[in-house]
Amino acid sequence: MELTHLKYFLEVARTEHVTQSAKTLCIVQPALTHALHKLEDELGVKLFKTQGRNIKLTDIGEYFYKKVKPLYEDIEALPAQLRAMESEQSATVNLNVLAASTFVTNAVILYKKNDPDLRFNLVQNEETTLYDICVRTYAKAPAIAKNEHDEENFICSENIYLAVPNTPLYKKRDTISLKELKETNFIGLYGSKQLRSICNEYCERIGFKTRIIFESDNALAVKDAIASGIGVGFWPEFSWGHVDRRRIRLLKITDTEFKRDIVITLRRNKQDNSRTEKFFRFLTKLIARSRRRR
Repeated sequence: MELTHLKYFLEVARTEHVTQSAKTLCIVQPALTHALHKLEDELGVKLFKTQGRNIKLTDIGEYFYKKVKPLYEDIEALPAQLRAMESEQSATVNLNVLAASTFVTNAVILYKKNDPDLRFNLVQNEETTLYDICVRTYAKAPAIAKNEHDEENFICSENIYLAVPNTPLYKKRDTISLKELKETNFIGLYGSKQLRSICNEYCERIGFKTRIIFESDNALAVKDAIASGIGVGFWPEFSWGHVDRRRIRLLKITDTEFKRDIVITLRRNKQDNSRTEKFFRFLTKLIARSRRRR
């Protein structure tokens, strides 16, 4: 069955008049009659019966009309629905934030001042590929094959320091060896799985095991806990935001090179990626600028 024939059938069924329907459909009457006969031949049933000068639906025609009308209306509505879906997709950025969550969240808040109608869906899922932008971290970013059409990657390195309270014990220190901290309590940011793995990898290299006594999913709580002297913690150079130097000191770790690579991946998987790309440029420029300031 052709959609055009279904359209013709629905119009004739509505008016019960072939000539009037032909005018409405802007076709000649013989062509309309031929289309209706062809539809009946394809179905193998009679849809109309003659009644005086008009035509009426048969019982089977009535049944067919009730079934086809909502289906045809759904099909007619599809183009507008698809256009609305595309518009919604272009106005939504799906962010998979596996690292630098504080930095990325602040970037989103800042960016929405310029584009308040842009929506952000933030998730943390190491398995999913359903994202527009993904932020990951590695001790050393793997070689990433360039794909100019589908993906673009931005890589930025940052040092990992040891954050300590600004007390007389550390006040004049700029560097530290983890071997000095065998009996020291450590504080961590709960949920930072990738950063935790990186720090664990470095600690294993030098034979050091951290004694974690407190974890929080709030970076501010971690900062306050370190500042109050509860413990010390690993702290990325700039991606976790500002550190109050009056309360906390960041010491360079001397045992081995503590650093990580932040990888931000843009996937061009929509018909219109322009708004997603603009945020990607904003985010990468912001993180590059923050790194230079450090």
